[in-house]
Amino acid sequence: MPAHPTAIDRGVQLGFIVAHRLLRAYWTVRRPRTQGSLVAVWNRGELLIVKNSYRREHTLPGGYRRPGETAAEAGARELAEECGIFAEPGRIRETYRGVHPFEHRKDDVTIVEVDLETRPEVIAIDHREVTWAGFKRPQEILAMNIVPHLREYIEGRDKRG
Repeated sequence: MPAHPTAIDRGVQLGFIVAHRLLRAYWTVRRPRTQGSLVAVWNRGELLIVKNSYRREHTLPGGYRRPGETAAEAGARELAEECGIFAEPGRIRETYRGVHPFEHRKDDVTIVEVDLETRPEVIAIDHREVTWAGFKRPQEILAMNIVPHLREYIEGRDKRG
């Protein structure tokens, strides 16, 4: 993918925004429980976060689990799809699970984490679903507009040491 968004990328971003708003309208009526996995990628005390085109908050790479997929498998798949970073599911460990009312649904989220010895030289985002990705210190992230489960994960990790 190009280093900067193209006109086509901006059109696809608009599609994501419209689709997300339609989903939120559906969730407002149905109030579903959704289940997803996010992956926390750590390197030298910093955490990889992403900004999706359709959401105001920053979050971790991740998404919904496919049928029969473990949280670690979903996290590894989403990390590769969203950031071009490959991690073996066997190296990824589950560290957090929480349910939050978010966007008119009960958002059941599992966060899995992996420590990378070497920081990726390139984070290959698509400029469509993911418009930005980068490593930040936990305290920097807590000062940002982030999704509730990411805030709870970081605060809980700080307490655990």
